[in-house]
Amino acid sequence: MSAYSSATELNLSLTAIISTAGGKYISLHTGSPGTTGANEVTGGSYARVATAWGTPAAGSVSGAQVTINVPGSTTITYWGLWTLASGGTYLDGGALPASQTYSTAGTYLLTPTLTAS
Repeated sequence: MSAYSSATELNLSLTAIISTAGGKYISLHTGSPGTTGANEVTGGSYARVATAWGTPAAGSVSGAQVTINVPGSTTITYWGLWTLASGGTYLDGGALPASQTYSTAGTYLLTPTLTAS
């Protein structure tokens, strides 16, 4: 397989996640979400936030930066990607660059990036 076709397949895979599956809602998690979206933050004014995805290139795609409300007494470590603002299907996600602890309510800025593997 050529490098071109490999990159094309990776880009198509990412397109399937963000377009076909409808993955646009970003979540935060207090531990690994695994394959089900476990450990999602709850409470306060926390809610998933929609992002607008760019065009996949070279096996990677980034979304627009989102601002997510985080309740106090919460440590966030992961982010996730969902099909709906509430409920829905967990699609993917990843570890945050560094965990962040909130003793009082605050906000977290995230520019989500998916990389095909």
